[in-house]
Amino acid sequence: MNAPTDPALLRAAAPSALADHPAAVARLCAALDAAFEACRTPDDPSRCAAFAQGVRAALRLALADPALVTPAQREGCATRYRRHLLAACPAGRYAVAALVWLPGQASPIHAHHTWCGYAVLEGTLTETLYRWDAERDGATVLRAHARNAGTVAFGGRGRAGIHRLSRAIDEMAGPCISLHVYGVAAEHIATGVNDIVPLVGLATPFAG
Repeated sequence: MNAPTDPALLRAAAPSALADHPAAVARLCAALDAAFEACRTPDDPSRCAAFAQGVRAALRLALADPALVTPAQREGCATRYRRHLLAACPAGRYAVAALVWLPGQASPIHAHHTWCGYAVLEGTLTETLYRWDAERDGATVLRAHARNAGTVAFGGRGRAGIHRLSRAIDEMAGPCISLHVYGVAAEHIATGVNDIVPLVGLATPFAG
């Protein structure tokens, strides 16, 4: 049996990672392209089991690739989580971003307009899951889970998958980094992914 691999240790042990960054991005894109080639439902790839498996496999490949995120792409922002675009499909089928989370930062509560997958590369995030309540026109909390380094997830569009990612206010040195793949062209990554929803009884959803 192979010993577990800590992605953070892989990155720390790879001083030549910056030089290999273009090749690392190419490897990830090749794996995502292969997932599309296996897809039998191109209008909604998330309905295809082979596609979902392919995206998860691509994310697991990324977890073991120390060159994928450069030092510049590991920089956070003091006021909110920061998104760095790593790659985009020339045909507009997907965009890949590294998200950097500093202590206390969180996404809005949101569903997705498109399929998406993510992997936690370093650190620990908390994923809070919600249920959409159509009668009360808002989301209610279901449960929360710790998502440690090595976690891989994939989901489709729609309000059956409402969630929020956050990083605790902790003493961990360095940022928490997650990798996200969205089914949109690069120019729509900021506006075409998240369907921000309010909590039940909250008039204005948090949009940070």
